[in-house]
Amino acid sequence: MRRRLLSPWLTVRAQFVLAAFFVVAGIAKVTDPPGFAHEIHNYALLPAALINPMALVLPWLEIVAGVAMFLGIATQTTARILAFLLVMFIGALSTNLARGKPVDCGCFGGPAVPKTAAERLFEMKLAIARDVGLLLLAGQILASQREELRRR
Repeated sequence: MRRRLLSPWLTVRAQFVLAAFFVVAGIAKVTDPPGFAHEIHNYALLPAALINPMALVLPWLEIVAGVAMFLGIATQTTARILAFLLVMFIGALSTNLARGKPVDCGCFGGPAVPKTAAERLFEMKLAIARDVGLLLLAGQILASQREELRRR
């Protein structure tokens, strides 16, 4: 079972899924920096002075890390960066969920249609579950890389 979970076949697919997710999410944010800054502001987790810099830097970090993952460049480092981002996103969503404060994820830009608070709270739970799944993929990549290094 362990060999299957750490197989290169699975690792390549995990890399592709993570890469695609972060590149698409990053592009959506890069195209609307003010909208993404507004989403970050809604989380109420950062000082005002950090919101705009975060809105400008984070999408590019997602895109560069996603492209690096897709190309297999510094895979272990890239997987760690993406895992860190996922933990950060899970923490931000979970904090607001615990507060009972509905926020739009902001992962792929703002919502096209206004949503009720109940709909946004439910979508936050789905986003947390999705991000946990993506975090497991990053873990699989890291474990596979460690196994490969151990074999050498």
